[in-house]
Amino acid sequence: MSRRALALMVAGFLTVALALFGAMLPVPYVALSPGPTENTIGDANGKPVITIDGHQTYPTDGKLSLVTVAYQGGPDNRLDLLTALRGWANPSIAVVPEEAIFPRTSSLQQVEQENTQEMTDSQQSATAAALNALKVPIQESISVAQTDKGAPADGKLKPGDVITAVDGTQVTELDAVAAAVQKHKAGEPVRFTVRRGGSSTDVTVTAGKADDGRTVVGVRMQTTYTFPFKVDISVGDVGGPSAGLMFSLGIYDKLTPGSITGGKSVAGTGTIDPAGNVGPIGGIEQKMVGARSAGATIFLTPAENCSDAVKAAPKGLRLVKVDTLSSAIKALDTLRAGSGDVPACTAG
Repeated sequence: MSRRALALMVAGFLTVALALFGAMLPVPYVALSPGPTENTIGDANGKPVITIDGHQTYPTDGKLSLVTVAYQGGPDNRLDLLTALRGWANPSIAVVPEEAIFPRTSSLQQVEQENTQEMTDSQQSATAAALNALKVPIQESISVAQTDKGAPADGKLKPGDVITAVDGTQVTELDAVAAAVQKHKAGEPVRFTVRRGGSSTDVTVTAGKADDGRTVVGVRMQTTYTFPFKVDISVGDVGGPSAGLMFSLGIYDKLTPGSITGGKSVAGTGTIDPAGNVGPIGGIEQKMVGARSAGATIFLTPAENCSDAVKAAPKGLRLVKVDTLSSAIKALDTLRAGSGDVPACTAG
């Protein structure tokens, strides 16, 4: 073999080796792909997704499926370059910067805890929305979610405390608690009346001052609800708030006679608040692909996601625009009846 041929062979080998090595290098991206779906009026892992005790329920039909997005990559298990390139070439996969999913200011554990809490909150809001739509009375209260470590409230207010008054004035909304604290200057005492362990007690916290000058005590609060009967939602390892709309529809369907789907396979997504307002979500493209792959023919789409959804809707999936729980119920009623106008997503 001539020297020139040998040199070319070695150069070719090195080029291939470097290409293979480069393809396996980790990159700071995350691949988002269509995830599994769960029928909220069906079973998951041999157990009903929604269980209602203490109130009459009715048979259901068809599907009301929540949709998810699966991810690959992350700070502890980064994508390799080759997988990222394959994702970029696949229209059903989105490759996004790692920090879009895992902010640098949060650890992986913190992100997972946040997703879990968002799922818990969405289930509470979905139950409240469904019961509000049915005119079932519910009780609202303000509770302590957590206190900031080292803050004035740390060790004084405890997670689960129900705040009933501040400085002797009854409070029923989160904003009212914040406003009451803002009336104080740093160093002044703030008296919280809380319900803890079945009894009422006063807790005095010395107000502090935030970097922006606001008066703070370092407590994170949440609205909690007491329902007149038990509603349990179980979906396994799913996080985030985007299943709220479908949870509320599943609860509503089980508590009302007849089938809201008319036997159709319906999927959808969207956050929801106790008043029934539907909010936008991320990963709409992947969620639609997952829904269609699971057999859905109707997709309930948050109004704010419509413009993106129209551009990527799979063939055979009808996009129905919704902005409230009541609009979703009305649309499904119309589809079941087979006549009438149904709001559709448009590109504009």
